[in-house]
Parts: sequence; C-alpha cells; structure tokens
Amino acid sequence: MSHFLFPFFLLFLFIINGINAAEVRVLDAHRMYHLGTEGFAEWDEFKDKKPHGRRVDVKFRATKNKHPNVLLLRQRQVKVRWPVLLNQKRIGYLLPEDPALWHSVIVPAGALVEGENTLSVVSPKITDDIEVGDFQLANASGLGELFQGDLDVTVSDADTDKPIPCRITIVDEAGTRAALWPVPVKQQLAHRSGVIYTSSGRAQFKVRPGRYTLYASRGFEYSVAKVNLEVETNVPRQVQLKIRREVPTPGLVSVDTHIHTLTRSGHGDSTEDERMHTIAGEGIELAIATDHNHHADYRPTQKSTETLPFFTSVIGNEVTTKTGHFNAFPISPDSPVPDYKLGDWTKLMASMRATPGVKVIVLNHPRNIHSKFSPMAAENFNHATGRNLYGAPYSFDAMEVVTSAAMQSDIMSLYRDWFAMLNWGHRVAAVGSSDTHDVSRFILGQARTYVECPDGDPSKVDVAKACDSFRSMRAYVSMGLLVRMKVDGKFRCGDVATGKGKLRVGVEVLGPSWVRADRVNLFSNGKLIHSQNISPSAKIVKAEVDWVLPRPTHDVHLIALATGPGITAPFWESPRPYQPTSTKHNPRVQGATNPVFIDGDNDGKFTAPRLQAQQLFKQNAQDLDGLFVGLESRDQAVAAQMAALLHASGRDLRSKTLTWRYTKNPAIKAGFEAFIKTIGK
Repeated sequence: MSHFLFPFFLLFLFIINGINAAEVRVLDAHRMYHLGTEGFAEWDEFKDKKPHGRRVDVKFRATKNKHPNVLLLRQRQVKVRWPVLLNQKRIGYLLPEDPALWHSVIVPAGALVEGENTLSVVSPKITDDIEVGDFQLANASGLGELFQGDLDVTVSDADTDKPIPCRITIVDEAGTRAALWPVPVKQQLAHRSGVIYTSSGRAQFKVRPGRYTLYASRGFEYSVAKVNLEVETNVPRQVQLKIRREVPTPGLVSVDTHIHTLTRSGHGDSTEDERMHTIAGEGIELAIATDHNHHADYRPTQKSTETLPFFTSVIGNEVTTKTGHFNAFPISPDSPVPDYKLGDWTKLMASMRATPGVKVIVLNHPRNIHSKFSPMAAENFNHATGRNLYGAPYSFDAMEVVTSAAMQSDIMSLYRDWFAMLNWGHRVAAVGSSDTHDVSRFILGQARTYVECPDGDPSKVDVAKACDSFRSMRAYVSMGLLVRMKVDGKFRCGDVATGKGKLRVGVEVLGPSWVRADRVNLFSNGKLIHSQNISPSAKIVKAEVDWVLPRPTHDVHLIALATGPGITAPFWESPRPYQPTSTKHNPRVQGATNPVFIDGDNDGKFTAPRLQAQQLFKQNAQDLDGLFVGLESRDQAVAAQMAALLHASGRDLRSKTLTWRYTKNPAIKAGFEAFIKTIGK
C-alpha cells in the first residue's frame, strides 16, 4: 500500500475511530529558527548569520494528553536527522531533506505533562545549518479539521489529451512543500510532503485552506505546467493541467542505472510499489533495479501497480563492498549474488562477470567515501595519468560522472578523473544516474543516461541493444541538458573518426523550456580546447555550435560538455553536494557526450596517450633529446604519461637534466607538472 506522510495516515485511523476533535495550537507565533554552530557555517549563505544556537527549546503550557497528538513544523536544508524532544524524551526526527517542507511528528499519549512543557530540536554531532520552526500542536482527532481543502488534479499529455504519469508538486505562499492529507479512495500513487507521483495522471488529496502554487512535471523531456490556487474550506477544486514532450530524443532511451527501494535495500523511504510510480512519473524508459547485494525483479510489482506500459525494468545489483560500489546488470533470475566480501578487484570483477546475464558493470559515485575507502583517493588513483593504484587494471565498462544523490562540490572533478582513465587507455563509458533511495529526497532520473536504442515502445526496450550501447560508448550523460556531437558529419560517440584535412565538429545542446544553458566546452584528451558562451533561452535547442579544427598529428579523444544554472524551482530542485569539499554551493545543470576518437596519425585505429608515450619511450629510451623531440608534436596528456614512464624508470623529474627540457614547451611542461603533483616530494 502506498502511503502519505506516515503520521498523517496514522492520524486518519484515529479519526475514523471516532475520537473527538480538539484545538490546534501555534506554539511560537510562527517563528523560524536558524540552528547551527557559530563560526562553522556549512554553506556560505550562512557565513554572516549568527545562529540561534545548536538547539532550540520552546516552552508552552498544556494538559496531559490521553491520546496521541501530532506536532507540525516547517523545516529547510536538513542534511541529517535532528532529534525532536518533548520534555527531554525523543519523539522523532527532522527529515533529512534540503527543500523547505512541512513535517509531522507523532506525540505519544502521555508525553505531554500538566503545566509547562518543553519542545526541543537538538543538533547532531555534525556541521549542519538548518531552519526549523512554525511549531503547531494538535490532538489527533483535531488535525483533520485543518485539511479541508479538497483537490482533484488531472494531468494529461497536451498532444494526445490522454492522462500521463507525472509528478505533482505543491508549495504554500512561503515556498514550503505543503502538508497533505489522504483521501480514502484507492489510488496508484507515491507521495510525501508536497509531492505526489501518479502513474494514472490523477491524484485526489486535501491541503489546509490557503494560497498555493501547483506544478505538474515529468522529468527532463517534458514541459512544466504551473497554476496558482486559492484553496477554500470545504470547496472542492478540480485542476486540469497539460504537459507535452519538448525535448526530441528519437533513437534514444532514457536510463537510470542506479535505483534503490526501502523494500530491498533496507534504507531510504521508497517502497517497491512507490518506486514504480516515481519511475513512470519521471519518464525513465529503462529502469535498472540495483538494491544493495540483492537481485530485485520489478516486473511483478509493475504488474500489480499497473505500470507495465511505461517502462522496461531490468534485474541488477549494486554489489556493495568495502572497496567500492558497482552496479552489475542485467542479471538472470535466480542467479547467485556476486561475492561482495571480496576486496581484491580482480576477483571481484570475475565474480560479477560470472553472474549469469551480466553484460555491464558500472563504477558508482567514484569519489564517495564508504568504509573509509574511495576509488578516486590519491592513494588509489593517479589523477594525472589515470593509473589504477589499487590492484589490477580497470575492467568495468562505465563509471558515474554525475550522480544526483551524490553530487560533487566541483562538478568537473569526476569528469577529470574519467578523462584521465581514457588517457591511460581504459575504455570506460561515462554515465549519469540518480542513486535514489527515496520518493522525493533525491529525484529519480534527475541525472540519467541516454543510450542509442530503438525507442518505439518503452515497455519493450531491447535490453541487449541498450547494453551494447553502454559498452560501445554510444551514450549521453544528462542532468538537465542533452548534448550530441558529430565529427565530419558522420562520426558519433564511440566511433573512430578517420580521414584527412580539417575536423568539423558539430555540437547540439538540448533542454526543456524550464532549463537554461550558458556554456558549451570541447575537450581534447581532457584539455579544454574550445569554449563558447550560450545565450540563456527557453528554446529547446539551446545551441548549435560548429567548430573547424586542424586535424591533430596524433590520436585524441573529443568530448563535449554543456552546463547552465542549476534549478531552484521545487519540482526539480538541484541537490547539494553529498560529501562537500567546499562551503560554496553553485548548482549547475549539465550534459555531456562520450568520446569520439580521432585517428590523427591515419593508421586506421585509435591509440590512447599512454600507449603513445610507451611507443615513444621504447624508441628513445636512451636518447632524451630524441624523446622530447617526439613529444613536441604531442599534447599535455601524452606528456603526463611520459613523465610517469620516466619516473618509473628511476629518473628524477626535478633534475636539471629533465627540467630544462620539459619547461621549453607549454604542453609538455603542463603534463610533467601535473604528474609531479601526484607524487609529492
């Protein structure tokens, strides 16, 4: 059974059991409190603000409660669970969600005492600046009297006029996601404070009388409908909204490769039933079930929730180890779970590859720290060359460069790691995913991947073809933007572009009307070689850029990446970094291609910078002059690999013998210095 906010559903049970109504009390005159640690602001927006303290205590008088009460409050920017106490006893927690929202906490029978009571919100042992307040208290039976605004919302496709799965978001005048009250009718929904996912295109619910803004959305490809409402007491209101597909994606299938449920992973808050509605409501066509060390099959739940027509589900597994997390898919039913206790990556990869059905393995959130381990930590990965310092060479097929539930303070950090991997010669595709565990905390499909695949029927996606596209790098990373690139009018992502003469690089940047783009960049072997500003626009085609480049004399890989301002609207708010490394929060939408490989030396194949350096080193092992003459026609990426080879051979890279040679050429100097930074003194 799908549920509204759990306390509300519990209170509904009290009401139908006939407990008498009681008053609703405002405890502190609608005041909001900023809680945090003075001098240790979590974000720059709080740097010049003095917090109320690390806790707030609100005193009020009451009588002993024979029946459960409910505490209503507003909260904003909560990262972790803050305990809520009544008379020094914990009765619940704040919700760990960034957006402003109304929350409820059950006050057990007998928790209130005769006379003075103290309500407290207490800081956990972590830096977290939050806002909380507007505390209100009601008997369970009296709470229903607040929710007398009836809404019946229908959302349809503007082009077909048929109901369409979607997300409904409703906020009050303060921009706070509204508290909702259930309507006792059978509905296929997933819902939390101010958020409803409906796979039928319809939702019936109650709110407190007042003024609201309601949004209807369906992920990246669709428009957003918005309406301002005056909701009156006991005056039913029907709302009909239309949205339409805006971003054309012919021949592409939208994929979220990283999805969890409370049902199978044991944390988060989304049940498996609810997850079906979030997938349908965000317009994901290929959904990979990746619960921790568990093979989940969504198809029976799709049938029971009537969501089979909207997407194809795939059995996968987030193989969760002490040395990294990896998504493996597709997996044949009844297959054994890979041995997640293996620490050695060679054995671990072998265990995953041996799982029947598996074709794709993805390295998840590579900079996250779990079990005191991060795959991209300096002791495990050389950021200049892409060398894996932890065990055998990489054998996974893809890596997440953007994970919306695990954002980086510097959105380019994972792209730079990926560039380095490609420069080493690892054929690893870039992907985007959500890693969502919840209904609304992190939006499913906010970061996603588009793969080249027939897209006529979302319920019958060719999974084998989609997997081939991941492995052949015919994939596009999207979090608010979609970027496509062709070289010489015919070579696309994953291709080796052969030919002579100048390179003609065409880049198209797409996005819905509610997203803006302001820059598109072109990288060659990870180095920015072209950047063009984009005039922010509501147009679907944000930019069409054509660059004419001299053909390089050595092989390179080209990648296009576009960015723009992050989304602040409540229906698709850009998430804050998961493990921030900076107090600055500069959210950005983004879209990126996978590489087009350029055959610069006309030998009919692509040779990665690492192999180029090895060949040059072998030819000139005893001739430094000849070696550096050979480097003159190469770029920074090849130079960094050469520096690593010279270092491994016992050469002192800081000796005058070498420094005077590599400092003469800017590209060679940059490559050598980048590598030297990774080896310290």
